[in-house]
Amino acid sequence: MDNTHYISTEVLSLETLQEIISHQKLLALSEEATVNIQKCRAYLDAKMVSQSKPIYGINTGFGSLCNVKIANDNLSKLQENLVKSHACGTGEEVPAEIVKLMLLLKIQSLSYGHSGIQLQTVERLVDFYNHDILPIVYNQGSLGASGDLAPLAHLSLPLLGEGEVFFENKKVHSSEVLIHFGWKPIVLQSKEGLALLNGTQFMSAYGVHILMKAVKFSYLADLIGTISLEGFDGRIEPFHELIHAIRPHKGQIVTAQRVIQLLNGSEIIKQEKKHVQDPYSFRCIPQVHGASKDAIDYVKNVFKTEINSVTDNPNIFIDTDEIISGGNFHGQPLALALDFIAIALAELGSISERRTFQLISGLRNLPAFLVDNPGLNSGLMIPQYTAASIVSQNKQLATPASVDSMVSSNGQEDHVSMGANAATKALQVMENVERILAIELLNASQAIEFRRPLKSSEWIEQFLKNYRQEVSFVQEDRILHYDIEKTVQFLGKFQLESNC
Repeated sequence: MDNTHYISTEVLSLETLQEIISHQKLLALSEEATVNIQKCRAYLDAKMVSQSKPIYGINTGFGSLCNVKIANDNLSKLQENLVKSHACGTGEEVPAEIVKLMLLLKIQSLSYGHSGIQLQTVERLVDFYNHDILPIVYNQGSLGASGDLAPLAHLSLPLLGEGEVFFENKKVHSSEVLIHFGWKPIVLQSKEGLALLNGTQFMSAYGVHILMKAVKFSYLADLIGTISLEGFDGRIEPFHELIHAIRPHKGQIVTAQRVIQLLNGSEIIKQEKKHVQDPYSFRCIPQVHGASKDAIDYVKNVFKTEINSVTDNPNIFIDTDEIISGGNFHGQPLALALDFIAIALAELGSISERRTFQLISGLRNLPAFLVDNPGLNSGLMIPQYTAASIVSQNKQLATPASVDSMVSSNGQEDHVSMGANAATKALQVMENVERILAIELLNASQAIEFRRPLKSSEWIEQFLKNYRQEVSFVQEDRILHYDIEKTVQFLGKFQLESNC
């Protein structure tokens, strides 16, 4: 079977991206993409010969230097200077999996034939992707408007034989990799540097990466929340379909149905309850988890549009013989969406910690801190502290970045999205939620053992059996850091089935 994904104008979905990544597919340009790129480049070359008037970014300076006309014999140097001067990122290195997504999304955006890029430039980006030659990119430096300039400059440097890359498990100068493969540095032509640097692929790659994990951990929040419900001897009535039919938010309905399915066959949920109601962190799982699901769905739609778009500037329209300078590089749609998903994920973590708090409180015939001999043993007292600390940090990280803006480029770029900051913050929130849910699972699995000999559903019991192979029951005090880390790893390996 051909394990190749062909870049084309066919809509690229998040599911397709997940398949490309999980199956480690190679990339290739379709004939359609090749023709689009070549036609646009030929048009631009002809246009540069036939006219002398200034065209932004093609024969002018950039930003507030847009009125400085550049001679034709300096156009290649102009583009090379652009890439070098804009490569001023700092901070932590962007994770390799996100850099690889940046390459893929940049190739996709350039393939539509509105950017004036050379075919060989795009083909070299494809080579980088296929050979796992991953440019070293830094996570600080983008304002999220005029594109992700600094990060994309670092992504583009290796085309010129400049900058560093991660290749064969080590960081090397890109010139070494070019020599290794017998490649010559790309000589950028008019507009190419701007086509490479103008774009939203840093924000987009972060968003796609976060979304892939968010869909999985939204499911795991439901599953672990249901295990906590069982451990807390909670009631099933709040998940009844009649409740949700009269307030039919999609995410709410999906969550309630999922909990009902997960509890199918449980002995614990069927036993007679002494309490009339459960705390909100259990009773309102459909409403809270469901709202986060709806937010994730909204963000998915935003990013689906973005990754199938042209986001550099100016844009070339062959059919109407126009080169138009606009603002498709502006990251405002992504900034708002990234802030939204950070808030939605933070809430999954917030309600999770509250369930953990209830489980260790010595209620409903559970021992205090879920351990025998409490007092001699502190049991699971302090993991809740840890979860509370992380939840508090998420509240700080969920403060929107998109409401901020700073004037740049001498006032020419007077409103920016700060979407890159929203992206890096949202990733931290997502990683924090993984740990919060891991702590809840540690507690929920412990609580269920105090409900024996009653059993939960077959699905939950199998999940817990698999978990117990990694993390054993806490009989007496031990170093719980290792249990939390093993739980994080266990959840990381969890595969979300398509029917979930």
